[in-house]
Amino acid sequence: MGIPVSQMWTVSTYVLKQALRRRKRYPLVLMLEPLFRCNLACAGCGKIQHPVDILRRELTPEQCFDAVEQCGAPIVSIPGGEPLLHSRIDEIVAGLVDRKKYIYLCTNGLLLEKNLHKFKPSKYLSFSVHVDGVGAEHDAAVCREGVYDIAVRAIRKAIQAGFRVTTNSTFFRNANPEQVRALFEELTQLGVEGMMISPGYEYEKAPDQNNFLPRRETISLFQRIFARTAPAWRFNQSPLFLEFLKGRWDLECTPWGNPTFNLFGWQKPCYLVDEGYASTFQELMQQTPWENYGRASGNPKCANCMVHSGYEATAVQQTFTNWRAFWKTASLVLFGPRDTAPVPETPLLQLEIHKSPSHPEPADLVELNVS
Repeated sequence: MGIPVSQMWTVSTYVLKQALRRRKRYPLVLMLEPLFRCNLACAGCGKIQHPVDILRRELTPEQCFDAVEQCGAPIVSIPGGEPLLHSRIDEIVAGLVDRKKYIYLCTNGLLLEKNLHKFKPSKYLSFSVHVDGVGAEHDAAVCREGVYDIAVRAIRKAIQAGFRVTTNSTFFRNANPEQVRALFEELTQLGVEGMMISPGYEYEKAPDQNNFLPRRETISLFQRIFARTAPAWRFNQSPLFLEFLKGRWDLECTPWGNPTFNLFGWQKPCYLVDEGYASTFQELMQQTPWENYGRASGNPKCANCMVHSGYEATAVQQTFTNWRAFWKTASLVLFGPRDTAPVPETPLLQLEIHKSPSHPEPADLVELNVS
């Protein structure tokens, strides 16, 4: 597993304390979105389709710290948008480090190298660089040429400077298992601490609606990806979640495990589904009808979701509160997963880069950032 021992210890003791207190619902990772603005316009993203006045707004460091204190989760993920576009992101990170929160600053890598001097290496800070493929495959996914090379150079520079660096990769219907394995090899050779992977979510506002995976196809894809593995691959995720992606371990969504705070408040019910906002974390937890979400609820918005932000917290909770899950995790860590039966790899639909009035061009977004 690509997770430091100190972080695993912090998370395990936190989960066990919640179990001793008999708390049924509690947060594990706070998804803190300090802005929606981005310098890319990826076809599978539904996070940047906001009016210009909203894209110009930012959370203040004080608002971020208040959300962190309300939530109490040991881990803070900072997605966006592109967090490195935030005018005070270094202050936010420094404040979270002072609070001893484990931070994953999610970035596409375009601004990472030029902003490294704003941060100090710490066991609490990891740059999580988004990489969806090798070379042109990644560039096609983010709808701009040259992004992969910039991201790889930034990863190398950050590692050389002593920073923790992880990656996150999202896979859609056009993913090719051989190319995904090539990506894992490339990232391993770069020396990243761990890789995080996930199928894409069916964002209603995403420009490309034809490339999302139904649940059955998601399982088939990850079975094929892991038909061949390498011992050197390290994943920044629970082994149970990876088994879940392959259809070998049953998990139910715990949307409260990764609550989201952004410009509008506490998003109901989760990072992926937007059905209103609460003004406080307590209101989110107490007034959200949680029984209406997750696959078991029958909610069509949740039917195909197998994204880590819904299921990773479930996997971690099971690992430290269920003996069967604990021994399964221990077995996977010590001996690795059993070989997945190979599935014939048929040609898959290739992603097309397209433009539409509802899909702002990256150049338009960059202009927003400097105006």
